[in-house]
Amino acid sequence: MLFRSPDDPVIRSEFVGDPEMEGIVFLFVSELPQRIEAVQAALAASDWERLRTLAHQLKGAAGGYGFPQLGSAAALIDQGIRDGCDLNVIKSRVGTFCTMAGRVKA
Repeated sequence: MLFRSPDDPVIRSEFVGDPEMEGIVFLFVSELPQRIEAVQAALAASDWERLRTLAHQLKGAAGGYGFPQLGSAAALIDQGIRDGCDLNVIKSRVGTFCTMAGRVKA
């Protein structure tokens, strides 16, 4: 589940106002809740390879759709798993990513 504080600023794509990107950015944003659920499920199951794969995919997709800060947050999860970081570090990075993803709007 994604949580959003009313005080959190909305994150919008760098492609806002670009008619060629509008549809695919909207599609990415509309699919984001399911992707976040998959990330959270992989973390809960301690499925590190699945979590790393999801984070890696989100890193590229988020950046490609104009959300570089979200892509950077996903990259930290990917890198943390590859580096063998402590579980609490991975949980924190997933939490940061999910909070940020909850602020994303088309």
